[in-house]
Amino acid sequence: MRSVNTENDIVVVDKPVGWTSHDVVAKVRGEVNPSTALRVKVGHGGTLDPFATGVLLILIGQAVKRFEEIRTWEKEYELTVKLGEATDTGDPTGKIIETSGRVPEVSQNEIERVLKSFVPGYEQTVPAYSAVKIGGRRAYKLARAGQQFDLPKRRVKISKIELLSLQGPTLQVRVVCGSGTYMRQLAVDIGAKLGLPAQAASLRRTRVGKFKLPALYSGS
Repeated sequence: MRSVNTENDIVVVDKPVGWTSHDVVAKVRGEVNPSTALRVKVGHGGTLDPFATGVLLILIGQAVKRFEEIRTWEKEYELTVKLGEATDTGDPTGKIIETSGRVPEVSQNEIERVLKSFVPGYEQTVPAYSAVKIGGRRAYKLARAGQQFDLPKRRVKISKIELLSLQGPTLQVRVVCGSGTYMRQLAVDIGAKLGLPAQAASLRRTRVGKFKLPALYSGS
């Protein structure tokens, strides 16, 4: 990792698949604080799911105090949507809960029409497997316990969404969005408008605010 200004620094990490955001924070904290003689605060600027890769902003020193500002910055993603199969988490880490029973056949024109319908934003249901608090408890804990609960909806901003590629039941899209937008749920909602179950097969965050790949630190 490059040398950092521990007083006020934002480090761009390319988070590897399988790592949690807290895993990356712990690794960077160990390198910033190699001994107990110096303890500098280290945090992150917005969670990235374990199955996802890409830009994770690590906040060091005084930058930690800017969290509330940084988490609202615009984000850009490359999202791979798998049509014809849904999981309880909306991504490959979950259990399959629905399949289409047929090979999904959708045209490029139909997909592009559906994608445009999400701009400039829409009412998005918060995923059950999320950190949102429901009655004081995290939604994902309630979901894992098999409890039933109402999921809140939020208005999210989608500035741009475009189709990058279409190969059979798999489509890759680029999304520019506001804070609080769940890409897993967007994949599910794209499928719903096409009349198909769907999940986010992969996700890569390529930009947060002005910070983008390539990262200054690989995180691996």
